[in-house]
Amino acid sequence: MLVKYFVKGLLVFTLLLALAACGSKDASTDGMKLVDEGKFTFAASGEFKPFSYVNKDGTMIGFDIEVGEAVAKELGLDPVQKKFKFGGIVEGVKSGRFDAAVASHTITEERLQAVNFSTPYYYSGPQIFVRPDSSIETLDDLKGKEIAVSKGSTYADTAAKVTENIILLDSDVVALEALSKGKHDAVITDFVTGKEAIGAGMKIVGKELLGRSEQAIAVSKENEKLLEDINKALETLRDNGTLKKISEKYFGEDITVDPES
Repeated sequence: MLVKYFVKGLLVFTLLLALAACGSKDASTDGMKLVDEGKFTFAASGEFKPFSYVNKDGTMIGFDIEVGEAVAKELGLDPVQKKFKFGGIVEGVKSGRFDAAVASHTITEERLQAVNFSTPYYYSGPQIFVRPDSSIETLDDLKGKEIAVSKGSTYADTAAKVTENIILLDSDVVALEALSKGKHDAVITDFVTGKEAIGAGMKIVGKELLGRSEQAIAVSKENEKLLEDINKALETLRDNGTLKKISEKYFGEDITVDPES
């Protein structure tokens, strides 16, 4: 009989310990739903230099990566980077595979149906890139032409306004490299990416700018507390000059300031 009561008491004690552990986890994450407790798991493509690209040791580096790491520090969490194909990152955030995406996602109505976005951490805009011998100057000049864009980007929608001949490639850099080597009539991508490609020696030139866009961190709609804390972190990083410093490191200028402000 004593053994029976001892076992029952042991089970109750174990249950109480488990409940206490659950309570401590909730307290430590402060309401945030994380893939791993104490860690900020964020995704990027690693194929979008200088925003994210692979270092010699296999880890990702770049503007987006340093922003993700700076946000993690402000959250009091350890940064964990995950390399993933750009076209699948939003779905990965939505399904809970990643806590967030720090991957140069433009805020769009379509993406807002799947995830929430932070305040913008940089501002950019699409631009047409062609070979130096091309006569193309504007979007209208691309009617019926072959345009290459990266999979999952918003640039395919822009290209679709003037042509059905759209080539989807794994990354913007791959598209620009193909253009430089004589493939496709044009590439539409972020003007900063094109600028970097030209600086790297690709034989391409920039033409018409096609607007302005806001890039932000994507977070699951089920993770409102994490989004709130990321926005607070970004505000701090703007105020203390960290975002500006990271931007100037990679671009020689501050792309984190709203050009319309």
